[in-house]
Parts: sequence; C-alpha cells; structure tokens
Amino acid sequence: MSQNPEAASPKQEAPLDAEPIRAVPVRHYGRWVAGVIILFLAFIVVRSVVTNDALHWPIVGEYLFDYRILQGLQNTLILTVVAMAIGIVGGILLAVMRLSPNPLMSGAAAVYVWLFRGTPVLTQLVIWNFLALAYSRIGLGIPFGPTFFSWDTNTLINQFTASLLGLGLNEAAYMAEIVRGGIQSVDSGQLEASSALGMKRTTTLRRIILPQAMRVIIPPTGNETISMLKTTSLVVVIGYFELMVAAQTIYSQNLKTVPLLIVAALWYLFLTSVLTVGQYFLEKYFARGTSRDVAERTRWGARMLGFRSGQGGGGQGGATV
Repeated sequence: MSQNPEAASPKQEAPLDAEPIRAVPVRHYGRWVAGVIILFLAFIVVRSVVTNDALHWPIVGEYLFDYRILQGLQNTLILTVVAMAIGIVGGILLAVMRLSPNPLMSGAAAVYVWLFRGTPVLTQLVIWNFLALAYSRIGLGIPFGPTFFSWDTNTLINQFTASLLGLGLNEAAYMAEIVRGGIQSVDSGQLEASSALGMKRTTTLRRIILPQAMRVIIPPTGNETISMLKTTSLVVVIGYFELMVAAQTIYSQNLKTVPLLIVAALWYLFLTSVLTVGQYFLEKYFARGTSRDVAERTRWGARMLGFRSGQGGGGQGGATV
C-alpha cells in the first residue's frame, strides 16, 4: 500500500511574518447604561439627604463626638468583642461536641443549639436580666446536699453580665453550626490519613482540620461579627448604657430625635465598614493558593465593564470571560 506523501510530511509552520490574531473584547453596553442610571439615582438621593434642612446637620456635627455618645460607643465595642469571644469559643466547643461519636455529647450540643436558636435574642436578654425572679440566689455545692458558696442573683448578674450572657450564649449556637459546616467541608480523607499516622483526634482537629476549614468559617464569622455590633442595640430593653441608649438619653432631653438617630447610624456605619475591610483581608489571607484567590485578583474593570487589558495567547488584548 502506498503512503500519502502529504500525510507523512511534517506539519507546515505558519509564516513568521503572519499578522497576529487580534482578540476584540465584547462590549457590554447594558452595563454602562445601568451604571449611569444607578449613579444618577444615587446623586438624587445624596442631594436630597444633604440639602434637607429637617435633618439638622449642624446638630449632627455637634453631637457626633459628644462624650455621652463616645461612652456609649465604647460600651458597644466592649459588648461586641466580649460577646463574640464567648460565641466563638462556645461555638467551637459545641461543634466538636456535635461531631463527637459520643451520643450524649452530641445530643447535649444539639439541644443547646435548638434551645438558643429557637428563642429570640431579645427574649433571652430579658430572661437573664430578670433571672432573680426564678432563682434568688446562685450557689455552688453538692447536688441535693450542702451549698458551699452562694451569691445574690441580682448582684451576680447585673445589666452588663446579662447583656453578655444573652448575646454571647445566643451567638455560640449560631457559631456552632458555622464551625460544624466548616469542619465537615474538609475531605474525610484528611482525618483518615492523620489517623493512619497515629495522630490524636484533638491534634488532627487543631493542626489539620481547623486550618483548612477556616476558608469556610471566616466569611460567615465576619458576617456574625458585623451583625453582633448592631444586635448590641437590643440591650436597650434592659437599660444597659450603649450607643443607642446614649442617643435616646440625649434626644429625650433636647427633643432632637432625628439628628441623634443619624449620629448613631453614622457610628454604626463607620464601625461596620471597618469590620468589613478586616473581613476582606482575613478572607484573602486564608484563601491563599486557592482558585478564589486567583479570581479576586481580577481587576474591577474586568468585572464591571466586561474586558481586561493584557496580552493573551498570540494576539493583543484579552478575550472576555
């Protein structure tokens, strides 16, 4: 059988002077139109807010750094930090208990999550504040036997303690589910491999499972922290002095309700913005080396306008993704 000489010959190379392929990016004109409309609407809203004399912006500036507002802001930050610390530590312990092969530990954690997620945090705050109505004294001793130490409940659980218990213990129930979801997102082969190497379960959890689960845990934890900052305003029902109580105290005296509410809103917006930036960098840190990290490096022009510059393939420009 005769061979085809053309089939046997090597593939011919393209001429060196051939013109390179020029990739033409797709133009998304709808995005430009939508962007212009959004900017126009934003301009109308901002102009209406700035030029509205009923908002009394000079009074807002006067009370923005008032010592009572700053004191309430300090208490809000303390509540947020301590309550989130209680929630995170408690959530990790509850998540480990729920994943335990021991049915008693798993069941106890499940009941805790069911109880604290099933009742409003406002109700829990009021219950902790008025716990003395059910238990006048809290003591330590032998069950059904003598009591060694006891304290008056009203003295032991003041408004600050009731706020921490109501916020922190409620947050622990939500964090337990977040941590449990993060742990379960790690491939089970990691646990099997560590067991084959003779590692203890606690060591495996601390050195292998949790570091990998942090990519899943960090984003919702950041959201919970931002939510906690705003949820602290609920302690107004038990009279603890925080940012909203400070604003209410002032406008109940000078009757400038709207400007003082704007002061509180501006501080909340500032603090949530700071927390959002911190969450972004935490997510970026724990996403190192993953596909999400590569995607986040895409410039805003590629995401908003539908094209990116740079050389790709054999031509100039970049194709639209």
